[in-house]
Amino acid sequence: MDVRKVSAVAVCAVFLAGATVGQQTAATDHVTAIKESLQRSLQALHGYTWVETTVISIKGEEKSRSESSCSYSADGQVVKTPIPGQSPDESKKPRGLRGRIAAEKKADITESMQEAIALVKQYVPPDAARIQAAKESGNLSVVPPDDRGDVQLIIKDYLKPGDTLTLDANVATNRLSGMAVSSFTDTAKDAIGLEVSFGTFDDGTIYPATTDLTVASENLEVAISNTGYEKLGR
Repeated sequence: MDVRKVSAVAVCAVFLAGATVGQQTAATDHVTAIKESLQRSLQALHGYTWVETTVISIKGEEKSRSESSCSYSADGQVVKTPIPGQSPDESKKPRGLRGRIAAEKKADITESMQEAIALVKQYVPPDAARIQAAKESGNLSVVPPDDRGDVQLIIKDYLKPGDTLTLDANVATNRLSGMAVSSFTDTAKDAIGLEVSFGTFDDGTIYPATTDLTVASENLEVAISNTGYEKLGR
């Protein structure tokens, strides 16, 4: 073989190997930066109070709306205090057999809803330790930045076998802008879809601004919005 051809092949191989290492290093840098951003934001949010609004709809019809004042407790748990609102008009509720059937259906839906909402809390906000674990186990892949500098982290088996968590971020800030989840409830094995949009404070702290949950088999939609953030002690 021509020596020049051998040299060219060798140089090409070295170049490709270097490019692969460079891509892996860049991916690692993005994962690390996003994890650190998450940790800083979560710590900062412990110093805030905010209002959470939850709207539950079935077949596109709004069934309930509630508001709670929220803040973090000393042990890191979110404490929610319901904000009093208008109570439902009892005179409009069906009575007799229709009323019992409606009550049973409502109980079933409430159980599904509660399990689905409880599941949401395990995904939002994303846990930096789980992201690291996924990276170490080979369950995390990084989609290279697009023309706008947006990058995606795709995590398989984030919380349970068979689920997928996708994180959207920008390489310039390495802050999350959104996330999507494909998962399922444990009791009924109902598939759920979850989409989250993150807001950003002036200091760079991110927070889950809107969360949209769907349980297709129940025709159930849950929309959660977090607004009115204020620093504690004001």
